Amino acid sequence: MKDKVTYWKHGGIVGVRGYGGGVIGRYSQLADQFPGVAHFHTVRVNQTSGLFYTSETIKFICDLWDKYGSGLTNFHGSTGDMVLLGTTTDNLEPIATILSMNGFDLGGSGSAMRTPSCCVGPARCEWSMIDTLDITYDLNSRIPG
Repeated sequence: MKDKVTYWKHGGIVGVRGYGGGVIGRYSQLADQFPGVAHFHTVRVNQTSGLFYTSETIKFICDLWDKYGSGLTNFHGSTGDMVLLGTTTDNLEPIATILSMNGFDLGGSGSAMRTPSCCVGPARCEWSMIDTLDITYDLNSRIPG
């Protein structure tokens, strides 16, 4: 970058109906020159307890992202969430709906609570003294109120 300027604008949290976070807005300031990345939003998907995934789950996420996003993923980002990089604003509602219908939730971002994560606990550790998986599942599933 010879002019030392970034051409990516953080768009703040892009809204998805029913969620206070989970999508990080990214917009290119060079959209006229690069229309394919005019919007390049990042979607965080809440990880499973202990980060256990079946091959069917990974295939589902990859197929979803090939259809509605760029195909670029980051398993796992600094939040522990599955990070799906690069989609447009119009695709956000269908993505959130399909994820929800298949038992997934958007992860935490912005001012929302970051997604809790845990070690594998009793699933792999014979000396585990607490069921970290159950506690994390309970925290993620509890409805405030």
